[in-house]
Amino acid sequence: TRSMEIAGPAGRLEAVIMTPDERPIAAGLVCHAHPLHGGIMHYKVMFRAARALQARGLPALRFNFRGVGTSEGVHDNGRGEQEDVRAALDELERLYPGLPLVLGGYSFGSLMALLVGADDPRVRAMFALGFPIDRVSDTSFLRGSRKPRLFVQGEDDEFGSGEKIEALAEQLPEPRVAKVIPGSDHFFTGKLDPLENALSEWIAERPWERS
Repeated sequence: TRSMEIAGPAGRLEAVIMTPDERPIAAGLVCHAHPLHGGIMHYKVMFRAARALQARGLPALRFNFRGVGTSEGVHDNGRGEQEDVRAALDELERLYPGLPLVLGGYSFGSLMALLVGADDPRVRAMFALGFPIDRVSDTSFLRGSRKPRLFVQGEDDEFGSGEKIEALAEQLPEPRVAKVIPGSDHFFTGKLDPLENALSEWIAERPWERS
């Protein structure tokens, strides 16, 4: 694990990367929750997601959006944050040229990841942890992509129940998977192990090979 900096569109982005012992088979990027509500790359869900990737042979890059931690810039209501994601993908591609990229995130970060990943040809698979569907007015952009996608949602998520995520996934083209964590809230309180396991099992299937 090492700290690093990324050249972002609004200035320096603080980042950390966890690398596997073996030769990487793909590379992953994980985006954090809403910057104005305590979101930061060191949050437990973020660490667990990165660890799941690392354990399956993927370098896992996390970064702080503009205005968070020591990252420069100010919050831009999701517009500039998408550019931050693209800058982080650029860095991941520079570090691991030729490898398929997996992009995901938690809460607000999951929305940023899905918006960017849908149109970026470098991204071969995507995952959304605690997707805040109740706060997303238009999910039509999800229907235009056939990239493999994983949704992991708490059954009792305050920003979108597991039932709603299952219904959303049913409307999307294959391949897509929705896994609901029983008894879990939006923060996966007391449910971090099943969250990590769900992501790990999906990564083990090498979803990028089905893209």
